[in-house]
Amino acid sequence: MLDIFTDSAAFSTFLDYGKIIIADIVLSGDNALIIGMAAAGLAPELRKKAILFGMVVAAVLRILFALVATYLLDIPGLLLVGSILLFYVCWSLYKEIRSGHDEEALDALEVADDPEGGYQGKPRRTMGQALIAITIADVSMSLDNVIAVAAIADGDSNKLIIGLGLAILLMAFAATLIMKLLTRYPWISWLGLIVLLYVSAEMMYRGIFDEARGVLAYLATKGIL
Repeated sequence: MLDIFTDSAAFSTFLDYGKIIIADIVLSGDNALIIGMAAAGLAPELRKKAILFGMVVAAVLRILFALVATYLLDIPGLLLVGSILLFYVCWSLYKEIRSGHDEEALDALEVADDPEGGYQGKPRRTMGQALIAITIADVSMSLDNVIAVAAIADGDSNKLIIGLGLAILLMAFAATLIMKLLTRYPWISWLGLIVLLYVSAEMMYRGIFDEARGVLAYLATKGIL
């Protein structure tokens, strides 16, 4: 175990996996909230179906986005664009932490999981409306997660696969547990925000100065600089 801290390459890999785990945990909140809130407005017998649908769609989207992102982030300029999107994710996460977003997500999930709890009258929305809302939200939130993990992985397919696989597993089997954890220990969310800010800054630096994918190198090859 001590070899990890004396071998610079092993230590770097260890830190990358740590960043991936933290990013997966804090970014699961958005999906949990939207899926839970959409399902909570349905009749009790439909809630679990809506939650399952949301989880499956989010998993599929993460895989598709990962395949695309791996290719696109190698195009000069898009690494910089990705960093700007990730900074926006950080800003959104900051506002959510300040507003008690994790507690809302936890309440929504617990209501959706409890057939005796929450709204029991006529459904506030149809199953179709709930599924559309979940799908639209999944597109945005899956993209956030993929950009963050792809930025940390930086071309390492093993890190990308493990990172997205972990995100899918956490979302499918531990969403409520994660929300309880984030609600009880808010510092985890703040740590996640710091990690994402660092990843965003590092991604922006590479997007500008990287010899293969940086904007400056691309402009130089075109004779602009």
